[in-house]
Amino acid sequence: MAFLHDLPIADLIANYGYIAIFLIITLESAGVPCPGETVLLTSAAYAGSTGNLNIGIIVAAAAAAAILGDNAGYWVGRRWGLPLLLKHGNKIALDHGRLKLGQYLFKKHGGKIVFFGRFTAMLRAYAAVLAGVNKLDARRFFAFNALGGVAWASIMGFGAYLCGRSIENVMGPVGLGLLAFVIFGAVALWFFMRRHEARLMVDAEAAIPGPLA
Repeated sequence: MAFLHDLPIADLIANYGYIAIFLIITLESAGVPCPGETVLLTSAAYAGSTGNLNIGIIVAAAAAAAILGDNAGYWVGRRWGLPLLLKHGNKIALDHGRLKLGQYLFKKHGGKIVFFGRFTAMLRAYAAVLAGVNKLDARRFFAFNALGGVAWASIMGFGAYLCGRSIENVMGPVGLGLLAFVIFGAVALWFFMRRHEARLMVDAEAAIPGPLA
């Protein structure tokens, strides 16, 4: 698989195997910008083409890393995120009302955000931290986080493994399609929030009365 040899990350996987996969995905899931999905896809394709790695162990390591990293990010966000935003949020246009709106949206849709955020490049590194900042119930977070981590690792890992030598032909178009979908979704969400922000903030105040703590 020639395209793998052009990627520095392929050398990392070839030399350090499952440890590299686990550490990089854990860091990304905890909120550190790292190429977690690229590592998973590359290692799975490498396993399919060379047989030097076991795809079952790759998927298990990726799922465990995703779950562990997300849990770390969640507790960091829950412990330190909201106090920092309450103190400095105005500097980045996150006043008390918008912070309360974030908690309200996570209260209603937090499980979906955590699960589907695992499949979205813009959310994968930050969904867990945001869930913690917005006080998503810990039991709901753990459940949806575990489901998302296992589903993501299985779909991406086994998918890349089964693609085998054709992975270089599909990664480009699929990546562009996902990027277009994410951008479209972000723009649509921005327009929706601009149009309905006032009503949603009233709903948030009714659901979470009083000051945030």
